[in-house]
Amino acid sequence: MAVAEQPNIALLIDADNASPAGIDPVLTVLAELGQVNIRRAYGNWRKTSLKGWVDKMHRYGIEPQQQFDMTKGKNATDMKMTIDAMDLLYRGRVHGFGIMSSDSDFMPLAMRIRQDGYPVYGFGGDKTPEAFRQACSRFIDVNALIKAEKEERKGDSGGSLDAELTDLLFDAYNASRRDERGYAKLSEVGQRAGNRSSFDTRNYGYARLIDMLEAIPNFAVERRDNGQVWIKRLR
Repeated sequence: MAVAEQPNIALLIDADNASPAGIDPVLTVLAELGQVNIRRAYGNWRKTSLKGWVDKMHRYGIEPQQQFDMTKGKNATDMKMTIDAMDLLYRGRVHGFGIMSSDSDFMPLAMRIRQDGYPVYGFGGDKTPEAFRQACSRFIDVNALIKAEKEERKGDSGGSLDAELTDLLFDAYNASRRDERGYAKLSEVGQRAGNRSSFDTRNYGYARLIDMLEAIPNFAVERRDNGQVWIKRLR
């Protein structure tokens, strides 16, 4: 019996604008798209500030891409990453991309890849410009991933929710079809919330949407005999 081939995923890392501490949880997230066979990190490896990344190369099978700083104030790394991404795109052997950076210069690249129908997961810090966040299919806060991983190791799960997130979930629920008892399918609510590219439950310390909703007193969760999960807004 033939085994179905997993989608081929490329992770491109802007080492100047990404934390090496996040590589493990980032690879874990990208596994939901497929197998991360292409792993490249870009930077001037002569810089002492990139030593943290150098130490990760062999452990995670990351291929270093050397880019010298030709002109002060100009970053050749962004251009090289963009060229490589387009090469991979046109070869047709990559089915999704991860871009690890907090630099808004990658917004046009993310938009271009999505125009060809491929998912782009962005990974950056909490100060990442909104332009890059919204250009990605999903944008995930690496600091939140690191924090959630540490809490999970300690046996402490759960995260914090803000008013903006609650409003987003309310809007997604209100826009979803509901049965006679006021329950909506979790999958439909999640799909509508997911249309907001910056929304990802891991940004709030939850592995799944169901885990988040069960922690919110505003929603009731009901598991039915057919295996489907339904939710209802209470207040």
